Amino acid sequence: MSGRGKKVAAVTAKTSISRSSRAGLQFPVGRIARLLRKGNYAPRIGSGASIYLAAVIEYLCAEVLELAGNACKDNRKKRIGPRHIQLAVRNDEELNTLLGAVTISEGGVLPNIHAQLLPKKTMRDDSSKDVNSQEF
Repeated sequence: MSGRGKKVAAVTAKTSISRSSRAGLQFPVGRIARLLRKGNYAPRIGSGASIYLAAVIEYLCAEVLELAGNACKDNRKKRIGPRHIQLAVRNDEELNTLLGAVTISEGGVLPNIHAQLLPKKTMRDDSSKDVNSQEF
C-alpha cells in the first residue's frame, strides 16, 4: 500500500475558460470547431483553424452590422431590417464583391434611375421673368 496515504487530496475548483474568451472573441470557437470536424472538410483540423474562422466571421458580421446601422440611422429608423442590410452590402464595394451572388430576402434593390429617363432641364429666358402677367 505504498503511495496511498490517508490524507484526502484538496480538490481545486478550477473554473473553465472558454476558447472564445481566451481569444477575445464573441463568436463560439468551440461550436465552430465542432462544425468543422463534423462537416468532413478535412481529415484533420488544426486547433487554430476554428479560432481564425471565428475571428473572420465576427469581423464580417461587425462590418455588415455597422454599415447596416448607419443605413438604418440615415432612414431615421431604430431597427435594422433586411432592407438596411441590402443597402449596406450593395453600397460597399468590397462587401458587394463578396456577396455578389447572394439574394437577401425582402432586401429590395438599390434606388437607381437611368440618366436618360430623367426629365430634361430647360433653360428659362430671363425676359419672361421681367414680364408680369398682372400688368396691362
